[in-house]
Amino acid sequence: RDPIDQVDRRFHPIPALAVASPLDGIHRIASETHDLRRDADIGHAPDDPNQVDRQPGFIVALTVESKLMNLRILGQVMLVSLCSSLIFSTSASSSSSKCLYVSSYHQGYAWSDGVEQGLRKVLTGHCEIRQIDMDTKRNKSAEFKQSAALAVKQQIESWQPDVVIVSDDNAAKFVVKQFYKDAPIPFVFSGVNWTVKEYGFPYSNVTGIIEVAPLEAMLGHAIKYSGGGRKAIYLGADTLTEKKNLDRVASASKKLGIELQGMLVADAAQWKQAYLEAQKADFVVMGSYSGIKNWNKDELAGFAVQQARKLTVTNHDWMMPFSSIGFTKIPQEHGEWAAQTAIEILNGKSPSDIPIVANRDWDLWLNPAHLQSTQVKLPRKFLRKAKKIN
Repeated sequence: RDPIDQVDRRFHPIPALAVASPLDGIHRIASETHDLRRDADIGHAPDDPNQVDRQPGFIVALTVESKLMNLRILGQVMLVSLCSSLIFSTSASSSSSKCLYVSSYHQGYAWSDGVEQGLRKVLTGHCEIRQIDMDTKRNKSAEFKQSAALAVKQQIESWQPDVVIVSDDNAAKFVVKQFYKDAPIPFVFSGVNWTVKEYGFPYSNVTGIIEVAPLEAMLGHAIKYSGGGRKAIYLGADTLTEKKNLDRVASASKKLGIELQGMLVADAAQWKQAYLEAQKADFVVMGSYSGIKNWNKDELAGFAVQQARKLTVTNHDWMMPFSSIGFTKIPQEHGEWAAQTAIEILNGKSPSDIPIVANRDWDLWLNPAHLQSTQVKLPRKFLRKAKKIN
């Protein structure tokens, strides 16, 4: 169904090696019916450490050093020194069960904070929770990711948790796939983008929830609201994640007969120039700015509103200050589902008996100032149902 007609969505089982359409049927794993919608705080940037209030607990820095040299020797250039830290946190519980939560990214990244918020809301009190942030969003080298994964493996082997919950692709790839295929310890993943095919899930000890977006619905509405135009530009960061997102948007665009051009940029100056060029299209698809250097949210949000001439759509809530309308995923849904599934496993259920699912909840967003600059007129139903940013 149209996301405007049904913003609230529930869990949907999918084939193990491919993502089914999130609009095909409904399957709820959680035993309790509860509303998964959240009033996302889109005013914070992905790297704002004040995005959520954190549970009490102590934090210990575990330093993972990977020293590399950047010297030119006989014409060969080696890499620069790398040093960073993984963050460990612990929440106490009266239960004797132990749950390890591994985030691919860092505290202050909006998506990760939302997943953690949902997870702790459901899981707290059911087990002792330890958390490891791999910090691979800010540290992108293969050497760092491997070092971070080895630190997680060491923690798993020393602490021996009853269940491990991992969020996003890097933890799935570098921890679960690399070390724990069909291992005795159960794993629950969340936030893996679009498909699990590259990781070979499910394993006998692995289940989880995949992150998908209502791209065809979003693009269909963009065509409708832009007067039937089918020339679009995708604007995002020049990162591996955004290249993957661009590929998905391009695939959905092809189905709808949209001529899509991708513009992936490295810094804020390039983003400004690309944004101006994008106004020549019929509409703009706004990707994430995470990874764009010299990003100033307030300055660029003002620039976007001032220069907007065409409808801009996005499926990231943190990109709403730079967009007209949004069809966005809800990170808390992933955390809540993963926590509920972990509880089922603690109560004796096997991961192999729990189907992999895709997220089912969406939020509709409206940026009135940006929309006014475009002079695009939206139907009353959208205006009535969408959440609005200031």
